[in-house]
Amino acid sequence: MHIDQWLETIPPLSVYLIVGLVIMIESLGIPLPGEIVLVSAALLASQHDTLSPLWIGILASAGAIIGDSIGYVIGKKGGRRLLEWAGRKFPKHFGPTHLANAERIFDKRGMWAVFFGRFIAFLRILAGPLAGSLKMYYPKFLIANALGGIIWAGGTTAAVYYLGVVAEEWLGNFSKYGLVAAVVIGVVVFFVMKKRLGRAHAHDEAAAPADSAKEKSVTEPTA
Repeated sequence: MHIDQWLETIPPLSVYLIVGLVIMIESLGIPLPGEIVLVSAALLASQHDTLSPLWIGILASAGAIIGDSIGYVIGKKGGRRLLEWAGRKFPKHFGPTHLANAERIFDKRGMWAVFFGRFIAFLRILAGPLAGSLKMYYPKFLIANALGGIIWAGGTTAAVYYLGVVAEEWLGNFSKYGLVAAVVIGVVVFFVMKKRLGRAHAHDEAAAPADSAKEKSVTEPTA
């Protein structure tokens, strides 16, 4: 049974709550199909008058903001130990190389990393815990988190809903292929980012001995 077919069997209030809850848990740092659930609910709302796209967008935005904020607190309390645990459990996805480069990106980009992280599946899961572990100033994090969550959730809901209203029959066939394409694109983007982060880390490690030798030669006293 597809997600949209399953959502059709439950009351509207439960659909709103499920959308918000799944997105909130995903934002905590637990991999869940939050975006797929959001798209499915918005498509369902375009085909059934009993569902309100407004409430779907509101609950999705709230789930994103609350989930990221809880993830921030978890990251701030757990700190480096949490990231090291994730690296041991998922070495191919959250290994030391990728976490080190992700930390560098967040440390350098700050609010922009949190904001744009909402639109990338891999960063959407890690944004809150990583920002907390890096002790990012919470008001700045909250602003970027709220803006990213509202634009991502509200924009996705509105776009999918109005496309569904205008071209319901066409989207009925397209949605299957669109979801498959979205998953494929997400996987490709994830692996490209992982490869680029790995290369950047390898370059930094190669450059570190040279920089250290140069500093040593400068600091050594001349005879």
